[in-house]
Amino acid sequence: MTDDNLVIYEEEIEKIDSILARMLKGAEAKCALLVDKDGHLITRQGFTHSLDTTALAALLAGSFASTKEIARLVGESEFSVLFHQGKKDHIHMSIVGDRSILAVIFDDRTTIGMVRLYAKEGATELAKIFATLKSRNTTEHAGLTDEFAASAGDKLDDIFQD
Repeated sequence: MTDDNLVIYEEEIEKIDSILARMLKGAEAKCALLVDKDGHLITRQGFTHSLDTTALAALLAGSFASTKEIARLVGESEFSVLFHQGKKDHIHMSIVGDRSILAVIFDDRTTIGMVRLYAKEGATELAKIFATLKSRNTTEHAGLTDEFAASAGDKLDDIFQD
C-alpha cells in the first residue's frame, strides 16, 4: 500500500457525511462533494440527483491539477481554494489535507463568505479524519507486512526442511 491509498470504512464515511450535512445546513448551500485528487468521488451530500457526480468529480480533480501548474508558473506551490461563479450556481473548491478536494455548490440564497466560512470549518474537521485514517492505515499495513513476512518465512522453512 502506498501513502496515496487510504481505506475508508463505513464508520468514517458516516462521520464525513455528517460533517458535510452540517456544513451545507450552516452555509445554506445546495450540495457538497468530497473527491480525491485522482478524481474519484469519496462521498456527497445534498441535492445531487441532477448532477453527474462521477464526471464532476473527475473534472474537479482536473481543474485542481491544471491550477496547480498555473500556481507553479507564478511562483506558488498550489492554490488551495478555487471559486467559479455562474449566473445561477457557483462552486467553491478547497483542498482538504493533502489528498482530497471539497467542492460546495451553492446559489444566490447564500454568500461566498458564508460558504468559505463553513467550508473552512468542515475542511478542518475532515482533515482530522483523514489524518487518523492515514495513521491507522499505516499501522494496519505494517501489521499485514509483518504477518505476510512471518507466513512466507514459515513456508520457506517448510520447503527447505523436507
